[in-house]
Amino acid sequence: MPRERLLITVKTYPTLSRKLGETVCTAAVRPDGSWVRLYPVPFRLMDYKDRYSKFDWIETTLAKSTRDTRPETFHPVDVLDVSHLGHLGTDDGWRERRQIILKQGKVHDRLGPLIDAAHANQCSLAVFKPAKILDFSWAPDDRDWDEIKVQEMRNRADQGELFAGDDWRKTFQLIPKLPWKFYYKFLDADGRESEMTVLDWEAGQLYWNCLRQEDGLQSIALAKVRQKYIDYFSQKDLHFFLGTTKEYHEWATNPWLIIGVFPVPPETQPRLL
Repeated sequence: MPRERLLITVKTYPTLSRKLGETVCTAAVRPDGSWVRLYPVPFRLMDYKDRYSKFDWIETTLAKSTRDTRPETFHPVDVLDVSHLGHLGTDDGWRERRQIILKQGKVHDRLGPLIDAAHANQCSLAVFKPAKILDFSWAPDDRDWDEIKVQEMRNRADQGELFAGDDWRKTFQLIPKLPWKFYYKFLDADGRESEMTVLDWEAGQLYWNCLRQEDGLQSIALAKVRQKYIDYFSQKDLHFFLGTTKEYHEWATNPWLIIGVFPVPPETQPRLL
């Protein structure tokens, strides 16, 4: 199988799987702008040198998932065989990122056709441009991981089933469960109002960082998250990375979730002489 060059664009906040332990849903685009979902990837169990960040170029060999029929879902043939090819920076107003994500790939601005495409199993990853942001909110979620999943993960780890080698066990700690669900409310180009869950890793990490800075005051930490996702991003040419879940992909009324944000700096108009 040929090796493929991929630009990492999305890493969701980790979830627990009884069979796979702690997993991260990762999405990437090829140089032509087409999408790939890398799942499952035991991201935090990988050696540090093998991990990747958003907007890193990587190269690996992919195999189409046989358990997940969504068209973009693949998995690395060997999660340790991932080559780093460099990082795509933000020079010149994100010019290279803009070229690959917004010009090579397709940008959607209407939700209806995307829902139809998911129900027909034609796509499960997309770039979406909201017409107007209405709100960013949150709601309480379970404060702790499911104990059954945690215990099964520990049992499989003790039996050496989750990942080869023992070095990671000396330092690995389960990531804290995010006790909030975040949501964006927005309009699309047809004026259709929607509210979608935000699963971006950066939203969760921002919450924890703000919570530490504010000595555990949750209300202030949440307000700071909202400030960035509403006030700061409103100054940008905001796009969403959307994805569906395997469970709801082909039948939910709206199977789409926001798995990442792409706050591109607005393009400046050339000055007239």
